[in-house]
Amino acid sequence: MRVLLLSDSSSAHTEKWALGLAENGIHIGLFSFNKAAYEWYNHPNITVFFEPDTRINAESTLTKLAYIKYVSILKRIIRHFKPDVLHAHYATSYGLVGALSGFKPFVLSVWGSDVYDFPTRSKLHRRILQYNLKKAALLMSTSKVMAEELKKYTNKAVLVTPFGVNVNEFSKKVIPDKDKNVTHIGSIKSLEEKYGIEYIIEAVKILLDRRPGLGLKVHLVGGGGETENYKKLINDYKLDSHFVVPGRIPFSEMSAYHNLLDIFLNVSIDDSESFGVACVEAMACEKPVIVSDVGGLMEVVNNGEFGLVIPKKNALAMANAIEQLIDDPAKAITLGEKARQHVLAHYNWENNLKIVMNAYTKLLDETRAHEDQIKTKH
Repeated sequence: MRVLLLSDSSSAHTEKWALGLAENGIHIGLFSFNKAAYEWYNHPNITVFFEPDTRINAESTLTKLAYIKYVSILKRIIRHFKPDVLHAHYATSYGLVGALSGFKPFVLSVWGSDVYDFPTRSKLHRRILQYNLKKAALLMSTSKVMAEELKKYTNKAVLVTPFGVNVNEFSKKVIPDKDKNVTHIGSIKSLEEKYGIEYIIEAVKILLDRRPGLGLKVHLVGGGGETENYKKLINDYKLDSHFVVPGRIPFSEMSAYHNLLDIFLNVSIDDSESFGVACVEAMACEKPVIVSDVGGLMEVVNNGEFGLVIPKKNALAMANAIEQLIDDPAKAITLGEKARQHVLAHYNWENNLKIVMNAYTKLLDETRAHEDQIKTKH
């Protein structure tokens, strides 16, 4: 099978989907409007057809209208690659180019802000999204909550395709020489406003003001435009000795970082947080997680059954939740163990890949059957 992905090659999500499908024998073509930070796609089943050196701002309406000029390039790639399926990841930018190409069958995956934010900007934005959805033969969403949001703009069925984890790579491991007198908490998210990082810093201040002798080390892992602002806030609160800000780390180091942490925080303030992959990774490593009540995060922890849920933008509630898990290690352990079992049942990456591959096969069978009917009539 040959699948042409329209997706951002600089995204870790694109990397994971493409490599996962390629490892299962699917020939992948890649069309991206941005350039990857490193060449992760050196795989015999992956061919990069389009990847410009200059990053395109996908949030600009004018830029989205300018995407139309790339349709002719995409059509040439389609003629050369001869894909069985055209699959756009992100319903607006890549979805628009895919829809305008006219290729069938066309699959469209929604990611978050393309559904939660884009169509609310104007009637034009809403119509663009609806047009793209109309052109797709199959719609996919990584979470049930985002699939529900999509119903505002289409009557089509939506296939939920969870974005799981490698449960062998992400599993409980012992970190040698770890100081048992220090509790390690943290987040592995971009250091941007939408991920609630400032509330983590404020929660730590509240907790340490309350218990100044508490051994606490906080890891804010990830790059982002707000990094320096958060470092300044940490400094202003005189918390430098309690924080580690290592920047973005390679994916190969993620599992080790999750295992270092005793408590994982995923406290986004934006409903476009449609799934929470980092949260699932932590749960797979048997870590107790604290999430905010937004987007798909509550879905991942099943409304508090497999993690603690706090109100978004609430540093005091976060401080209380962290303190609760520190003071009740038995509860933290039990929560982590239950979370691991939940991940095994619902977010095993190999099973998630099979959902997508089976959907491709079914769609191709339906498309060919329809084409045969048309030929018979003529």
